[in-house]
Amino acid sequence: MSNRKEQLAALDRLLTIMDELRAQCPWDRKQTFESLRHLTIEETYELADAILEKDLSSMEGELGDLLLHIFFYAKIGSETQSFDIASIAHAISEKLISRHPHIYGDISVADEEEVKRNWEQLKLKEGKESVLSGVPNSLPALIKASRIQDKVAGVGFDWEAPNQVLEKVKEELDELAVEVGKNDKDAIEAEFGDLLFSMINYARFLGVDPESALERTNKKFIHRFKYLEQQTKAQGKSLKAMTLEEMDRYWQEAKKL
Repeated sequence: MSNRKEQLAALDRLLTIMDELRAQCPWDRKQTFESLRHLTIEETYELADAILEKDLSSMEGELGDLLLHIFFYAKIGSETQSFDIASIAHAISEKLISRHPHIYGDISVADEEEVKRNWEQLKLKEGKESVLSGVPNSLPALIKASRIQDKVAGVGFDWEAPNQVLEKVKEELDELAVEVGKNDKDAIEAEFGDLLFSMINYARFLGVDPESALERTNKKFIHRFKYLEQQTKAQGKSLKAMTLEEMDRYWQEAKKL
Protein backbone atom coordinates (compact mmCIF):
# COMPACT_ATOMS: atom_id res chain seq x y z
CA MET A 1 0.00 0.00 0.00
CA SER A 2 1.06 3.62 -0.54
CA ASN A 3 2.68 5.74 2.16
CA ARG A 4 1.45 9.12 3.41
CA LYS A 5 3.54 11.07 0.88
CA GLU A 6 2.11 9.03 -2.00
CA GLN A 7 -1.42 9.44 -0.68
CA LEU A 8 -1.08 13.22 -0.49
CA ALA A 9 0.39 13.28 -4.00
CA ALA A 10 -2.57 11.27 -5.31
CA LEU A 11 -5.04 13.72 -3.74
CA ASP A 12 -3.10 16.65 -5.19
CA ARG A 13 -3.28 15.01 -8.62
CA LEU A 14 -7.07 14.69 -8.33
CA LEU A 15 -7.34 18.34 -7.25
CA THR A 16 -5.36 19.36 -10.34
CA ILE A 17 -7.53 17.25 -12.64
CA MET A 18 -10.66 18.73 -11.08
CA ASP A 19 -9.34 22.26 -11.74
CA GLU A 20 -8.60 21.35 -15.35
CA LEU A 21 -11.99 19.73 -15.96
CA ARG A 22 -13.87 22.64 -14.44
CA ALA A 23 -11.95 25.07 -16.64
CA GLN A 24 -11.90 23.13 -19.92
CA CYS A 25 -14.73 20.55 -20.10
CA PRO A 26 -18.15 21.92 -21.19
CA TRP A 27 -20.02 19.30 -19.13
CA ASP A 28 -17.99 19.74 -15.95
CA ARG A 29 -18.13 23.53 -16.27
CA LYS A 30 -21.93 23.43 -16.44
CA GLN A 31 -22.47 21.39 -13.24
CA THR A 32 -23.96 22.85 -10.04
CA PHE A 33 -24.61 21.55 -6.53
CA GLU A 34 -28.17 20.74 -7.61
CA SER A 35 -27.25 18.97 -10.84
CA LEU A 36 -24.75 16.74 -9.03
CA ARG A 37 -27.07 15.82 -6.18
CA HIS A 38 -28.93 12.92 -7.83
CA LEU A 39 -25.67 11.60 -9.28
CA THR A 40 -24.11 11.56 -5.81
CA ILE A 41 -27.08 9.62 -4.45
CA GLU A 42 -26.74 7.13 -7.31
CA GLU A 43 -23.01 6.68 -6.67
CA THR A 44 -23.72 6.11 -2.97
CA TYR A 45 -26.15 3.30 -3.76
CA GLU A 46 -23.65 1.76 -6.18
CA LEU A 47 -21.10 1.72 -3.36
CA ALA A 48 -23.71 0.16 -1.07
CA ASP A 49 -24.29 -2.61 -3.63
CA ALA A 50 -20.56 -3.31 -3.87
CA ILE A 51 -20.34 -3.54 -0.07
CA LEU A 52 -23.19 -6.04 0.10
CA GLU A 53 -21.60 -8.10 -2.67
CA LYS A 54 -18.23 -7.93 -0.84
CA ASP A 55 -16.74 -6.85 -4.18
CA LEU A 56 -13.59 -5.02 -3.05
CA SER A 57 -12.54 -4.12 -6.59
CA SER A 58 -15.89 -2.45 -7.26
CA MET A 59 -15.74 -0.78 -3.85
CA GLU A 60 -12.45 0.87 -4.80
CA GLY A 61 -13.98 2.23 -8.00
CA GLU A 62 -17.18 3.43 -6.34
CA LEU A 63 -15.24 5.10 -3.52
CA GLY A 64 -13.25 6.89 -6.20
CA ASP A 65 -16.48 8.11 -7.80
CA LEU A 66 -17.68 9.45 -4.44
CA LEU A 67 -14.33 11.09 -3.76
CA LEU A 68 -14.59 12.83 -7.13
CA HIS A 69 -18.00 14.18 -6.12
CA ILE A 70 -16.60 15.57 -2.88
CA PHE A 71 -13.80 17.29 -4.76
CA PHE A 72 -16.34 18.54 -7.32
CA TYR A 73 -18.54 20.12 -4.62
CA ALA A 74 -15.44 21.63 -3.02
CA LYS A 75 -14.35 23.13 -6.35
CA ILE A 76 -17.78 24.69 -6.95
CA GLY A 77 -17.79 26.04 -3.39
CA SER A 78 -14.37 27.59 -3.87
CA GLU A 79 -15.59 29.55 -6.90
CA THR A 80 -17.85 31.63 -4.65
CA GLN A 81 -15.32 31.48 -1.81
CA SER A 82 -17.91 29.65 0.32
CA PHE A 83 -15.64 26.70 1.15
CA ASP A 84 -12.95 24.54 -0.40
CA ILE A 85 -11.38 21.13 0.16
CA ALA A 86 -9.13 22.51 2.91
CA SER A 87 -11.96 24.12 4.89
CA ILE A 88 -14.02 20.93 4.49
CA ALA A 89 -11.16 18.80 5.82
CA HIS A 90 -10.45 21.19 8.69
CA ALA A 91 -14.15 21.34 9.64
CA ILE A 92 -14.52 17.58 9.89
CA SER A 93 -11.20 17.29 11.73
CA GLU A 94 -12.33 19.81 14.34
CA LYS A 95 -15.66 18.02 14.69
CA LEU A 96 -13.97 14.65 15.20
CA ILE A 97 -11.63 16.07 17.82
CA SER A 98 -14.41 17.81 19.74
CA ARG A 99 -16.66 14.72 19.67
CA HIS A 100 -13.94 12.34 20.84
CA PRO A 101 -12.94 13.78 24.23
CA HIS A 102 -12.02 10.26 25.32
CA ILE A 103 -9.20 10.44 22.75
CA TYR A 104 -8.32 14.14 22.65
CA GLY A 105 -9.43 15.13 26.14
CA ASP A 106 -9.64 13.76 29.66
CA ILE A 107 -12.94 11.85 29.41
CA SER A 108 -13.04 8.10 30.05
CA VAL A 109 -15.53 5.75 28.40
CA ALA A 110 -16.36 2.13 29.16
CA ASP A 111 -17.52 0.94 25.74
CA GLU A 112 -18.95 1.76 22.32
CA GLU A 113 -22.40 2.57 23.70
CA GLU A 114 -21.01 5.22 26.03
CA VAL A 115 -19.16 6.76 23.09
CA LYS A 116 -22.45 7.00 21.18
CA ARG A 117 -24.25 8.57 24.16
CA ASN A 118 -21.48 11.14 24.60
CA TRP A 119 -21.63 11.91 20.87
CA GLU A 120 -25.32 12.80 21.03
CA GLN A 121 -24.89 14.89 24.19
CA LEU A 122 -22.03 16.82 22.58
CA LYS A 123 -24.16 17.54 19.51
CA LEU A 124 -26.83 19.09 21.75
CA LYS A 125 -24.20 21.23 23.46
CA GLU A 126 -23.11 22.43 20.01
CA GLY A 127 -26.55 23.98 19.52
CA LYS A 128 -28.60 21.22 17.94
CA GLU A 129 -32.24 21.82 18.84
CA SER A 130 -33.07 18.12 18.95
CA VAL A 131 -31.32 14.78 19.05
CA LEU A 132 -33.25 14.03 15.85
CA SER A 133 -32.25 17.19 13.99
CA GLY A 134 -29.40 15.35 12.31
CA VAL A 135 -31.71 12.85 10.57
CA PRO A 136 -32.12 13.97 6.93
CA ASN A 137 -35.72 14.36 5.79
CA SER A 138 -34.92 12.79 2.43
CA LEU A 139 -33.64 9.50 3.84
CA PRO A 140 -35.58 6.40 2.72
CA ALA A 141 -38.13 5.54 5.39
CA LEU A 142 -36.49 2.29 6.49
CA ILE A 143 -33.08 3.88 6.94
CA LYS A 144 -34.65 6.93 8.60
CA ALA A 145 -36.43 4.74 11.17
CA SER A 146 -33.15 3.02 11.98
CA ARG A 147 -31.31 6.33 12.42
CA ILE A 148 -34.13 7.74 14.60
CA GLN A 149 -33.92 4.74 16.91
CA ASP A 150 -30.13 4.90 17.09
CA LYS A 151 -30.22 8.56 18.05
CA VAL A 152 -32.89 8.38 20.77
CA ALA A 153 -31.18 5.30 22.20
CA GLY A 154 -28.03 7.39 22.43
CA VAL A 155 -29.68 9.59 25.07
CA GLY A 156 -31.20 6.68 27.00
CA PHE A 157 -34.68 6.50 25.41
CA ASP A 158 -34.59 2.78 24.79
CA TRP A 159 -35.75 -0.67 25.80
CA GLU A 160 -33.68 -2.58 28.30
CA ALA A 161 -33.64 -6.02 26.66
CA PRO A 162 -34.36 -7.65 23.27
CA ASN A 163 -37.26 -9.70 24.63
CA GLN A 164 -39.12 -6.48 25.45
CA VAL A 165 -38.81 -5.35 21.85
CA LEU A 166 -39.97 -8.74 20.58
CA GLU A 167 -43.05 -8.47 22.79
CA LYS A 168 -43.70 -5.04 21.25
CA VAL A 169 -43.43 -6.57 17.77
CA LYS A 170 -46.02 -9.20 18.73
CA GLU A 171 -48.28 -6.51 20.21
CA GLU A 172 -48.10 -4.46 17.01
CA LEU A 173 -48.82 -7.55 14.90
CA ASP A 174 -51.94 -8.27 16.98
CA GLU A 175 -53.09 -4.66 16.59
CA LEU A 176 -52.58 -4.89 12.83
CA ALA A 177 -54.68 -8.07 12.72
CA VAL A 178 -57.51 -6.26 14.51
CA GLU A 179 -57.54 -3.43 11.98
CA VAL A 180 -57.31 -5.86 9.05
CA GLY A 181 -60.45 -7.48 10.45
CA LYS A 182 -62.20 -4.07 10.41
CA ASN A 183 -60.94 -3.40 6.87
CA ASP A 184 -60.05 0.20 7.78
CA LYS A 185 -57.36 1.11 5.23
CA ASP A 186 -56.02 4.16 7.11
CA ALA A 187 -55.81 2.25 10.38
CA ILE A 188 -54.21 -0.74 8.63
CA GLU A 189 -51.52 1.51 7.15
CA ALA A 190 -50.87 3.11 10.54
CA GLU A 191 -50.57 -0.22 12.32
CA PHE A 192 -48.44 -1.67 9.53
CA GLY A 193 -46.07 1.28 9.95
CA ASP A 194 -45.93 0.66 13.70
CA LEU A 195 -45.11 -2.99 13.08
CA LEU A 196 -42.29 -2.13 10.66
CA PHE A 197 -40.90 0.44 13.11
CA SER A 198 -40.87 -2.18 15.87
CA MET A 199 -39.22 -4.74 13.61
CA ILE A 200 -36.48 -2.26 12.71
CA ASN A 201 -35.96 -1.59 16.41
CA TYR A 202 -35.72 -5.33 17.10
CA ALA A 203 -33.11 -5.62 14.35
CA ARG A 204 -30.99 -3.05 16.20
CA PHE A 205 -31.11 -5.15 19.37
CA LEU A 206 -30.08 -8.21 17.36
CA GLY A 207 -27.15 -6.35 15.82
CA VAL A 208 -28.69 -6.58 12.34
CA ASP A 209 -28.77 -3.72 9.85
CA PRO A 210 -32.38 -3.85 8.55
CA GLU A 211 -31.55 -2.17 5.23
CA SER A 212 -28.80 -4.69 4.48
CA ALA A 213 -30.96 -7.59 5.66
CA LEU A 214 -33.84 -6.59 3.40
CA GLU A 215 -31.54 -5.99 0.42
CA ARG A 216 -29.96 -9.42 0.89
CA THR A 217 -33.45 -10.93 0.79
CA ASN A 218 -34.25 -8.87 -2.33
CA LYS A 219 -31.15 -10.22 -4.07
CA LYS A 220 -31.92 -13.78 -2.95
CA PHE A 221 -35.48 -13.55 -4.26
CA ILE A 222 -34.30 -12.08 -7.59
CA HIS A 223 -31.76 -14.90 -8.01
CA ARG A 224 -34.33 -17.61 -7.31
CA PHE A 225 -37.02 -16.05 -9.49
CA LYS A 226 -34.60 -15.68 -12.42
CA TYR A 227 -33.73 -19.36 -12.03
CA LEU A 228 -37.46 -20.15 -12.15
CA GLU A 229 -37.80 -18.09 -15.34
CA GLN A 230 -34.77 -19.73 -16.96
CA GLN A 231 -35.94 -23.26 -16.18
CA THR A 232 -39.45 -22.48 -17.36
CA LYS A 233 -38.11 -21.11 -20.65
CA ALA A 234 -35.79 -24.11 -21.09
CA GLN A 235 -38.82 -26.39 -20.82
CA GLY A 236 -40.65 -24.38 -23.46
CA LYS A 237 -43.30 -23.35 -20.94
CA SER A 238 -44.87 -20.08 -19.83
CA LEU A 239 -45.01 -18.94 -16.23
CA LYS A 240 -48.60 -17.84 -16.67
CA ALA A 241 -49.56 -21.33 -17.81
CA MET A 242 -47.84 -23.11 -14.91
CA THR A 243 -49.44 -24.09 -11.63
CA LEU A 244 -48.05 -22.91 -8.32
CA GLU A 245 -46.95 -26.48 -7.61
CA GLU A 246 -44.88 -26.56 -10.81
CA MET A 247 -43.30 -23.20 -10.08
CA ASP A 248 -42.54 -24.22 -6.50
CA ARG A 249 -40.54 -27.22 -7.76
CA TYR A 250 -38.11 -24.92 -9.56
CA TRP A 251 -38.15 -22.53 -6.61
CA GLN A 252 -37.02 -25.31 -4.28
CA GLU A 253 -34.27 -26.23 -6.77
CA ALA A 254 -33.09 -22.61 -6.73
CA LYS A 255 -32.97 -22.65 -2.92
CA LYS A 256 -30.70 -25.71 -3.01
CA LEU A 257 -28.41 -24.00 -5.51
